[in-house]
Amino acid sequence: MRKTIALAVAAVALTGCGMLPAQQGGSGEEQTGQTSETAPPVRPTEPKASPEQQQTAPSQETKAIASRETKVGSGGQYGKARVDITALKRQGRTISLNWTVTATDGKVNLHNGMGSGTLDYTVSAVSLIDPVNAKRYRVARNGTGEDAKCVCSGTQGQFLQSGDATTLYAVFAAPPPDVTKINVEMPMMGVFTDVPIS
Repeated sequence: MRKTIALAVAAVALTGCGMLPAQQGGSGEEQTGQTSETAPPVRPTEPKASPEQQQTAPSQETKAIASRETKVGSGGQYGKARVDITALKRQGRTISLNWTVTATDGKVNLHNGMGSGTLDYTVSAVSLIDPVNAKRYRVARNGTGEDAKCVCSGTQGQFLQSGDATTLYAVFAAPPPDVTKINVEMPMMGVFTDVPIS
């Protein structure tokens, strides 16, 4: 969970840096060193919030805009999960997707079930599908090389028992402004259709 918060902070910092998967070279690669400089300053008179405090604040103010229950199985662990998409927000040239996965029965393995490869412990295989313009949007990357990491949540070690929940996120290039609803495709979870963009 702490990794999720750290990745969320990194995504916010990278959102303004032009780190989109379609860009080749250019400002995205040169600005990766500026990510830590653009983070909000910590005031010495205020104590820094712990990851647990940071984690609980967003979940209290969000309401699901799309939900579904589904059977989930990966790595010999099978169960049922409820997936709640809590935000799909356009911010300039990017769009951020936030969702919560709650195990409702059995064991839910998110460890490597939502990545683009066997050893990909992220949600990098989640994508947005614009059915009107026939375009798929993949998760943004923080560069263009083989070692470019996704601007998304990590899932390493996330094996949910019944009642456990985790909050995840991914950042994408934004569709055209006239697109107000989009489909969200998640490995193991299926496709959510007509999710409203705010």
